[in-house]
Amino acid sequence: MLPPPIVNPLFPVFLKLEQLRVLLVGGGNVGLEKLTAIVRSSPATAVTVVSITFLPALRELAARFPTVQLREEPYTDALLDEADIVFAATDDPALHARIKQAARSRRLLVNVADTPPLCDFYLSSVVQKGALKIAVSTNGQSPTVAKRVRAVLEEALPDELDAVLQKMPAIRQQLAGDFATKVRTLNEVTAGLAGGPSFEVPATRRWRRLALGALLAAGALAAVQVQALLSSPALKDQPLE
Repeated sequence: MLPPPIVNPLFPVFLKLEQLRVLLVGGGNVGLEKLTAIVRSSPATAVTVVSITFLPALRELAARFPTVQLREEPYTDALLDEADIVFAATDDPALHARIKQAARSRRLLVNVADTPPLCDFYLSSVVQKGALKIAVSTNGQSPTVAKRVRAVLEEALPDELDAVLQKMPAIRQQLAGDFATKVRTLNEVTAGLAGGPSFEVPATRRWRRLALGALLAAGALAAVQVQALLSSPALKDQPLE
């Protein structure tokens, strides 16, 4: 008999990281990867990067963001007192265990590179089309699959989706009635995106048809490509994050 499927119990959440103080321990390749992910999504985040050495590429990246501070010194637990969230990204498992223990005593969430059991959270693969942001998680089972699913979605989802999102606040403001009426009307206006009956007026016809066609085509393409990807015997996992 096959073992029961593994359920993903992770709670998806989008953090306002720019309102938090981030401590990143590690100035090598893994530290560079983490810093790149942070500034790509939340470029104004206050990040303190601590390491006894830094890759030139990490220094160059940090120089582009005024809120990123490099401290060329050994890690000490006292650094946690000035942090709200922590990333451990070195090649020293003993140091990672120490950071995890010290952070837990301060009730700080920690992401530990390549060590899922020590992580309070994982970094997801992210697809972004303007204001639309989609995070992909495999519960730490295979970052390779997450990255390939991200690539499929990036190719399948059209850039025009952001134009649809930009129009929604204006449409919402023009609606009359109480809250329940507005919600019902918005559901009718966007019902076509899910294949249901839609309420259509000239002001919304063009963007609704555009979004409907784009989403239907993207959904069909993504479903086929993801199914082929997951069934491929050539797929090999990379080290867990």
